[in-house]
Amino acid sequence: MNRRATEAIMMNRLKHLMFLSAAFLFSFNLALAASPQMQDTSRHLYDRVMEEFKHKDYEAALAGFRFFLELHGQSSLAANAQYWIGECHFRLGHYQEALKSFYDVVSYYPLSPKLAASSLKIGQTYTKLKDHEKARMMYERVVDQYPDSAEAEIARKALETAAAPNEPTVQPTE
Repeated sequence: MNRRATEAIMMNRLKHLMFLSAAFLFSFNLALAASPQMQDTSRHLYDRVMEEFKHKDYEAALAGFRFFLELHGQSSLAANAQYWIGECHFRLGHYQEALKSFYDVVSYYPLSPKLAASSLKIGQTYTKLKDHEKARMMYERVVDQYPDSAEAEIARKALETAAAPNEPTVQPTE
């Protein structure tokens, strides 16, 4: 990589770090205020980090979601942030880290609306790791525990694909 590209990357990361620092100070000041303002602050930060993810800046989103959990680990969005940490790792090809993040959602947020999605992503991650037995078990779990969900439909297709050799594989979805 040439020097200009390296400098541009460093400047982009520095700007992102400055944004996160400002968000932290803003969040800290609001934490001293009323609780509804704290919820607004956590939502604002979460939405800002989701924009990084939507723009496929997975490194920045990963840092942002980690930062979000440090500040707002007890918020109603904490499970979602943990899920998106897993998605960032998955998209970056960090499959072991993705597994840990998705398992953390399942383990620490048992009432989360992200349980079905996390279970499906665990199966998809095992598929990427070529551990087809564990992937099959997770897909079956999704079908059994969330039979009417969109995730169950994707899991069924993955199971069908695994049973039919030489078929194209199901692409992971959000």
